Amino acid sequence: MVPEQYLNAVRGILDHHQQHSLPAVEQAADLIVHALSSQGAVFCSEIGHHNQWDFLHRAGGLAAVQPFAYSCTITDPVAECLKDRPRPEPVDREFEAIRLVVHTSNLRPGDVMLLSSVSGKNRGPVELALACRDYGVKTIGFTSMAYTQQVEAKHPSGKKLYEVVDVVIDNGAPFGDAAVSIPGFEFDLLPVSGVSMIVAGWMIWGRVMEKMAAAGNPPTVFMSVNRPGGEASLKEREATYHQRGY
Repeated sequence: MVPEQYLNAVRGILDHHQQHSLPAVEQAADLIVHALSSQGAVFCSEIGHHNQWDFLHRAGGLAAVQPFAYSCTITDPVAECLKDRPRPEPVDREFEAIRLVVHTSNLRPGDVMLLSSVSGKNRGPVELALACRDYGVKTIGFTSMAYTQQVEAKHPSGKKLYEVVDVVIDNGAPFGDAAVSIPGFEFDLLPVSGVSMIVAGWMIWGRVMEKMAAAGNPPTVFMSVNRPGGEASLKEREATYHQRGY
């Protein structure tokens, strides 16, 4: 039955992380620990279908992990006959916006950015990783190596995400992401990349907590606000985070 098939697919993802991801998790944790110990910040951009929100402001999570999101809206209507006028020089609006955001945001050299593209081929995440690299920001990228090896890069550099980040977390998802064959459908269904990236993320955050605590400098973490004393604890820990930066 499909529920059991999906559970088996998820178990396969867990086995993948157990067998293959621990060295990359260690590298990612080292980048984050170094940043937090050196007045750096840690940001998490879009991790596929908003999965990054599982890491943000969560009970048992790091206070230091902050979202990185942006929007750029230009309102400059012209007549239909003027829309295709030639420009003095070529411009890529998406890339220009990403570069502008990196340089005008609260990012600083030495910070860490988490980002993702399951297929690894999409333009935006690759450009964000490149812009961060040029700005001195370290990057941790979640992608599927099985998937990305079978697709063409959309970025004009010809690069895919795994080629432009400092640490690659292979989420173990199959080509196309979906992992369960259901009779009556012509291709596999039920994706596993979201489950995988959330698991890998918590592996990283847990290792960061472990390493910093072992060094006698535990980071600020959140307790559930729904436990007795939870609201007071939240206010106290938020104040601590804002005072220390981690």
